[in-house]
Amino acid sequence: MTRESRPKRKSKDKIVPRNLPEAGKDKAARPGKGSGKGSGKGSGKAADARKGQKRGQRKAAPTGGSLVEGRNAVAEALDAHIPILRAYVASSASKHDARLDALVGRLEGAGIRVEDVSRDRLDALSTRGAHQGIVVETKPFAYASLADIVRRSGEGPALVIVCDHITDEGNLGAIVRSAEVVGAAGVVVAKARAARIGAGAYKTSAGAVAHLPIAQVSNLAAALDELKEAGFWAAGATEHAEQLAWDAPLSGRLALVMGSEGEGISRLVRDKCDFEFRLPQRGVVESLNVAQAATVCAYEWLRRSSTGE
Repeated sequence: MTRESRPKRKSKDKIVPRNLPEAGKDKAARPGKGSGKGSGKGSGKAADARKGQKRGQRKAAPTGGSLVEGRNAVAEALDAHIPILRAYVASSASKHDARLDALVGRLEGAGIRVEDVSRDRLDALSTRGAHQGIVVETKPFAYASLADIVRRSGEGPALVIVCDHITDEGNLGAIVRSAEVVGAAGVVVAKARAARIGAGAYKTSAGAVAHLPIAQVSNLAAALDELKEAGFWAAGATEHAEQLAWDAPLSGRLALVMGSEGEGISRLVRDKCDFEFRLPQRGVVESLNVAQAATVCAYEWLRRSSTGE
């Protein structure tokens, strides 16, 4: 897709073609004005997302990592090779519990520090009150910078997925997995009011978080401006768009913006998008969740980049 065929939004939600400058001239201004609430609906409404977080088994650790509680969850963390800093085990509990003793043996065999603590201490660390005598603390994730992602993108076609305050770690991890599989340059996430790369993201990413740069930024709108300076076009996935994904220029250097589970793309971020598009649907279900939608869009970018469309 050539730069001359990129769209421009003139009015609310409407996408129409625009004329771009000839090669060699300065890039045209990118208006991208929009209105209303974005889409990219996720795994439920905002209230459901908050409820899911309360039921979750992880909370922030003092070091900036996450806490994982319960025997099954800890075993899964070990199986997923999630980097664990230390483990807290109820004093003397493993001496009377073969399964817990075996789990402690796995932790020690992996060189992880195991501390005997009181059950009161475990209760204080627990979010669900169901720690089953063990809580582990994961290591803080090492985020990349946006500049790292831009450098990795090179000068040709490249994909960066921008997550606008996605709150579910599972969704974030699944998006990172899809991004890594299609060869994206990186993923950008918000620093506040958004999911972090914790144990849940490690699990649903199938380890992809260890192989793809993920930048955590304070201002997503400013991050989009920086990506545009590097030649990217910002594309907002929203159910309010008129243009279908199949007709949108999802190729070349693309910053794919995916909105939060409950609210979609925020107004400030949406206003930075050069164009918007939506996925077609024939069924009666409201929409795909944000991770599924991101996967579809990422593969459409890969298809076009591979075929030269």
